[in-house]
Amino acid sequence: MNIPFLGNWLNRSETEQGAGLAAALADDPEGVAELFSECEMLRVQARAAGLELDESQASLEALDQLMPRWRRDPEAVPWLGNDAGFYLGTVIIRTVPGASWRVWPNGQPVIRLASGRELNVIESGVSWAMTGSPELSQAYAEASEG
Repeated sequence: MNIPFLGNWLNRSETEQGAGLAAALADDPEGVAELFSECEMLRVQARAAGLELDESQASLEALDQLMPRWRRDPEAVPWLGNDAGFYLGTVIIRTVPGASWRVWPNGQPVIRLASGRELNVIESGVSWAMTGSPELSQAYAEASEG
């Protein structure tokens, strides 16, 4: 995948990164959504537990049932949480009509629902990885209601 903004974006301040990511999302929403959907660390953890992530609501429910062995490694938790948030967002935009990625001015990617409500799925993912709450399937259910 060729995402030209990435090299320049990494060398910017937080405000500039937010603007750069927002511009990239406006220019190539499918490419940025593809980048967000990779979630490699989460996919490796899931695969090791015998779960293949297929970007469905059922996969979120299955993730909620995994034994949280990653909590033994405090350095891995935030990374896995980011992946969980991006995966949650990916499932939402692919299954909830009118949902899309947006970027706040500080660079935080969020999901905007058709109703205009914005969800900080990364925050939800990190909380899930650290404590198990909110469950990813619960966050999805709330998003699917609008």
